[in-house]
Amino acid sequence: MQRRKFMQQGLLTGGALLAASTGFANEKKGELPDDNKPFQCNYGIHDGMFKNHAGPDFIDQIKFAHSMGFRSIEDNGMMGRTPEMQKKIGDTLAQLGMTMGVFVNQFDTWPVKTSMTSGSKEWKDKFIQYCKDSVEVAKRCNAKWITVVPGNYDRSLPEGFQTANVIEFMKRGAEIMEPHKLVMVMEPLSDTPDLFLRHSDQTYAICKAVGSPSCKILFDMYHMQRNEGNIIANINKAWDEIAYFQIGDNPGRKEPGTGEMNYKNIFKHIKDKGYTGVYGMEHGNAKPGKDGEAALIRAYREADAF
Repeated sequence: MQRRKFMQQGLLTGGALLAASTGFANEKKGELPDDNKPFQCNYGIHDGMFKNHAGPDFIDQIKFAHSMGFRSIEDNGMMGRTPEMQKKIGDTLAQLGMTMGVFVNQFDTWPVKTSMTSGSKEWKDKFIQYCKDSVEVAKRCNAKWITVVPGNYDRSLPEGFQTANVIEFMKRGAEIMEPHKLVMVMEPLSDTPDLFLRHSDQTYAICKAVGSPSCKILFDMYHMQRNEGNIIANINKAWDEIAYFQIGDNPGRKEPGTGEMNYKNIFKHIKDKGYTGVYGMEHGNAKPGKDGEAALIRAYREADAF
């Protein structure tokens, strides 16, 4: 290589390194991005994600998120809030033009974890009641999607019978949800091998068997990366039964860019396929405090820039 060309490339490299170091310094200061226009994809924050900038009140966090370009929320614990707070959240979202993402049908938080798979009348009655309660919660907070988890394996039954029991439960739930145009989204999880629902193909088969617009898949990309990988290919295969996505990089379950997953490519692929729904930000912040919140926003700006 000619000395002149080498020196020119060295100067360019040095300039790039200086720019990068300046960027790192700004990030360390916790400065918020100047760009606050709405994101291309509809990312949904959760309670506590911006508590250092906005304070502990979820309503204030929602308003702050809106000012940063986010246009949705999700709230797993919505069913545990007072009816007054549920309505206040719904009213705030309506005023800001934001979307309510999922909340969890808390049927699956009962102490006994073997629930749907057992097929017992006791659990079916509880599930039906929780579905009815979910309808009322959804009305107050303007929700459309409700997360449902079938619970653990019943080791006393062959897997085929357990699958049939889950299908029967979900059919009964769909009968309640359909008149209200609500969607139960079944979420395969990676938290423990004892959980019955763990894979996208398994969830797809159950949704096909139920055959209802009120029974679809919540494709949590963090859990699916851990359980099966091959994210884009499996999204394509399950596409017609997916109604909702959730985000979390792996390992660590933090914002995009903190793990092994190429979320810029994944987000672009999902958007190009025509998805206009919520991408729930069901993950933690990689760094603490205001610096961590600013870094999270910057990470989403980077992943959304495709």
